Amino acid sequence: MSINWYPGHMHKARKEIMQTLNSVDVLIEVVDARLPYSSQNPIIAELRHDKPTIIVLNKCDLADPDITHLWEDHYCAIENTKTLVCHQKDPQKIRKIMSLCHDIAHEKSNSFKAINAMIVGIPNVGKSTIINTLAGKIIAKVGNEPAVTKRQQKINLEHKIILHDTPGILWPKIENPNSGYRLAISGAIKNTAIDYEDIGFYAAEYFLTTYPQLLCARYNIDALPNSPIELLEEIGLRRGAKQSGGRVNLHKVCEVILHEFRNGSIGRITLETPEITQAEIKKVKEIQIEKKALKEKRKKSNKKS
Repeated sequence: MSINWYPGHMHKARKEIMQTLNSVDVLIEVVDARLPYSSQNPIIAELRHDKPTIIVLNKCDLADPDITHLWEDHYCAIENTKTLVCHQKDPQKIRKIMSLCHDIAHEKSNSFKAINAMIVGIPNVGKSTIINTLAGKIIAKVGNEPAVTKRQQKINLEHKIILHDTPGILWPKIENPNSGYRLAISGAIKNTAIDYEDIGFYAAEYFLTTYPQLLCARYNIDALPNSPIELLEEIGLRRGAKQSGGRVNLHKVCEVILHEFRNGSIGRITLETPEITQAEIKKVKEIQIEKKALKEKRKKSNKKS
């Protein structure tokens, strides 16, 4: 799937992050607990190196709790990394980020100097709400649409922490196509940049195989169909999503299931596990190696001719 959305301010934000990161003591990366790997920016991973990092698994109230535990264990195994599982309606839990900053940057904390922390996250991951909770007032603009924050800013928090806020940035090319679909399903990408039916089919297939009981309960279906298209048609009939001639309007049905996934109406669903993503990463690397080998072969062939 191709995502045709990389606004100019995101390129600027990337440059600003690169310039500021060296002077930062702690990196706070906010990810969506429903898609932790896919909502992590690979650009940040490249820039981070061994920088002390706090991974905030946000929106945990919408995610499958069992899989969230798997992701906690996965990130805790990474050196210089701590995790925090939270959601927007638990400000007390969110404020634990400040104590984690002191724990992970203990040398700076013991020196009685202010800790410089940078908070990063992809669009629509809930970063602005977390910032406002930490600051105890409205500092960052909050919205349901991606790319609300447009510029970098510094915020003085309690306990001698200076927080550097950055705009949510995507990256120009998503190598793993499954990650692209998951980002679109979650709402990290503007609706105008995605094909609802394409994304809806992907979501329907995943929900059908992984969370069939939640689908039955939400849409009052006794026996689930065998295919995504049949599932979408069944939901469309039950929701009255019809067009002329009595046929189901697939675009409208896809809008329904995406909206209801995003607000948690279907249930607590996670779109990926550490095991799934490791297999996908391996596959992507194999494809990249094949492409590189093919490119080299063509170069040699062109030289000979």
